[in-house]
Amino acid sequence: MIAKAKAISHSINAIRYITGESQHKKHPEKIHRILDNLLPLQPDAMGIWNSMQLTLSRFRPIKNSVIRIELSPSAEHTRFFNVEDWQKLWQDFVAEFNKQVIIGKDGKVRSCPTHLANSKYTVWLHTESGGGVPHLHAAVCRMDEDGNINNDHNIHLRAQRAAERVAKKRGWTTAAQVRNSNIHLVNRDCMDALKSMQSWSWEAYKNTLVRKGYAVHERKDGNGILRGYALVNGNTKYKASELGVGRNLMISKLPKTWEKLHYQSRVGTLNTTFKGTEQAPKPSVYANYTQYNTCRSGTVPYTLNYENQNYHFYIPEKVLDCFNDEFDYRIVANSQELTDMAVAIFVGLLETPNVATGGGGGGSQSDLPWRDKDEDDLQWARRCARAAGRLLGKKPKTGLKR
Repeated sequence: MIAKAKAISHSINAIRYITGESQHKKHPEKIHRILDNLLPLQPDAMGIWNSMQLTLSRFRPIKNSVIRIELSPSAEHTRFFNVEDWQKLWQDFVAEFNKQVIIGKDGKVRSCPTHLANSKYTVWLHTESGGGVPHLHAAVCRMDEDGNINNDHNIHLRAQRAAERVAKKRGWTTAAQVRNSNIHLVNRDCMDALKSMQSWSWEAYKNTLVRKGYAVHERKDGNGILRGYALVNGNTKYKASELGVGRNLMISKLPKTWEKLHYQSRVGTLNTTFKGTEQAPKPSVYANYTQYNTCRSGTVPYTLNYENQNYHFYIPEKVLDCFNDEFDYRIVANSQELTDMAVAIFVGLLETPNVATGGGGGGSQSDLPWRDKDEDDLQWARRCARAAGRLLGKKPKTGLKR
């Protein structure tokens, strides 16, 4: 069971929506009154609003004068519910909602217990949703009959905690349990969507997830730039920051995640890569790259094809991140060829020739091929990247503007 709550200012419109009087409601016959509290007998939307206004006028005006609440249990739990069952569910929820105390990170009380039981409210059952899941909508006056304000600090947390507690007491599946049991499936669908894409595209990623049955909610800033997203499946919402490993499915990290998934599928052959270089590397007779043949913690798979033979490696993830940063595919046209070359040098598959680094005074030799025994992976990776750049040259993408 999930619950949502928010203090709102457009109260009369919300009440019309809740009661089915809004023109946006196509099936008002599927909306039923469940319970009114401290209100006149069977009032319409305007009557409910006017009654709440009378309470507010007795004390002081409040900008967000109504709390809008939605309570949505799973359909299997309410299959045989009658009006009395829905009333009892709402009253149990109100009791748990009221008694919570919200504590801030500094240990101070941010929100005292609320007073919904002593406040005017109206509760309606909606059965017209596309998913066919019956759920309750309520509008509650922010000020109770004694002039106490129902605090709205972190009110969404208050609502969800109340729903969790009611569900546990009834032995129902909670939203947290549903989320925990399904999140690995959501992660798998996201990764499958990325794997299916031949090139990185937010629209392609989004459309693939929509075809899998998810609603994709985009979050854009004032300039229309996409800053985040969330996936909704049924009644459960998954923020991008909660998905994947190390938040690798957040909007800012999706391109790199796609790149890592396509290292194997996008590699060309080293034969083609190295053709035409003035001083092409040769297979090293001293190569000792067996240490990269085993999957270890912190590594990712990488496949190279050289002289019609596939070589499978497990490269430290931080090394591939280094190459990805050095050969940024958004800027460098031959980023994949450069990465292949750097990886081949890194694992010792190739013996790198001495390449002049330029400059006067007799010329210096390449700082390769040998790796210092005291050198860590990142230091070695940086030297490999520089060597690959000297051998192949970075080719900038055309049409780029600052």
